[in-house]
Amino acid sequence: MLPPDSSTPEPGAGSDPGARSPWDAPGTGPLAEPMTDAAGSEVIQPTPTEPVQPPVGRASSSVRGPILAIAMVVVSVLAGGALFFSGWLVGQRSVQQPGTPVADEQAFQPFWDSYDTITKRFALGGETQQSLVDGAIKGMVDSLGDPYSAYLSPDQYSQGLQDLSGQFEGIGAEIGTRDGKGATSDCSTLGPDCFLVVVTPIEGSPSEKAGIKAGDAIVAVDGTSLDGLTVDGARNKIRGKKGTEVVLSIVRDKAAPVDITVVRDVIVQKEVIAKDLGGGKVGYIAVTGFSDNSQAKFHDALQADLKAGKKAIILDLRGDPGGYVTAARAIASEFVASGPIFWEQDADGVTNETDATGDGIATDPSIKLVVLVDKGSASASEIVAGALQDTKRATIVGETSFGKGTVQQWIPLQNGSALKLTIAKWLTPDKHWIHHVGIVPDVPVATPADASPTNDPVLDKAVELLTKA
Repeated sequence: MLPPDSSTPEPGAGSDPGARSPWDAPGTGPLAEPMTDAAGSEVIQPTPTEPVQPPVGRASSSVRGPILAIAMVVVSVLAGGALFFSGWLVGQRSVQQPGTPVADEQAFQPFWDSYDTITKRFALGGETQQSLVDGAIKGMVDSLGDPYSAYLSPDQYSQGLQDLSGQFEGIGAEIGTRDGKGATSDCSTLGPDCFLVVVTPIEGSPSEKAGIKAGDAIVAVDGTSLDGLTVDGARNKIRGKKGTEVVLSIVRDKAAPVDITVVRDVIVQKEVIAKDLGGGKVGYIAVTGFSDNSQAKFHDALQADLKAGKKAIILDLRGDPGGYVTAARAIASEFVASGPIFWEQDADGVTNETDATGDGIATDPSIKLVVLVDKGSASASEIVAGALQDTKRATIVGETSFGKGTVQQWIPLQNGSALKLTIAKWLTPDKHWIHHVGIVPDVPVATPADASPTNDPVLDKAVELLTKA
């Protein structure tokens, strides 16, 4: 059965059949996968058409040889991919590329025996050395059972970079996975207890126009069941070029599947939306994604509100699947003067702190803040909400968020492909790990099925909290 609608992010998350994430063509393209969580270091963002720059960023980064790699760290929901989340983490690939260590020869012998046998005796043809190497790497990553780790071909890697730019081709929906009970899940192979679920359709996207809603489970594409596919495999079936059609079989609220035809398009998402509420006394700023430009646009919108004399701000993170962690850090730092924004715990259990930038313009406690979240808020969104909640800088209103608390690093490989690997957990300032738990609002408000701009009880509650005497 189809899991009931729950909460986006990732990320981990934080991905998307047409949403933002390195799943879709231009960005977690429209089928984005959850963007990943990142570490809070300053970095340089490469583009698919520009050469990778030398590493700069963390003080500990160094260059030890001619082989460099830019490791991209982002925070978002499995969307499609996934739009999480973050900034570029500049890293370095070890130059060590030894043969099989003597101590591991016995363990690796079956691999080399298989490779040798295939290259000499496979009768159907079509295989190449590169295809076998690609398949071996993909199989190794898939064996981790982590939906946020993946081997990306050169085309997928390039598309993923475009996804993070905020413009991509696809259906425009963030996607994630849930188990048979409707709970957020890290399952990686789709089936009876692992469903591909729309976290949120992007506003104005083909998926939204076609009537797809958050919580819809995608069970088949163009008449073919998704059972047995990995999340990446399903995403590849959903994404596509502008003007092409894809038929999605959708299960909603455990009803019988219905087919919805979506015409793919170029998705350009407006990541910062600002307006006045409460008779001009309340500033409202919605952030729909954390790209390299969103933090500057958010700063400008917030500064305009403060110059206008507003002392009450609503930060709306509903439906935001994440993005660059550096953007999340910058936005949270606008309200938090000092101290940790989040912590990162690596594979060795070492925990590192990422502090506020110290240059926020709304850190004065007299500036009241309410943050709105829902089940579509993931990864970088949860970093911001978690930081503002733990520091008691804001009141969180809405529904429990998606729950993606892992960090992925994108590591370019020599042939133009890349490895996206979960390399850490991220924790809130009070060291809570929100993975599969989410950010629980201080003031819970359910979103009605018929929610609209004129029927938004979550936003109404936020205005009430900020304007009551």
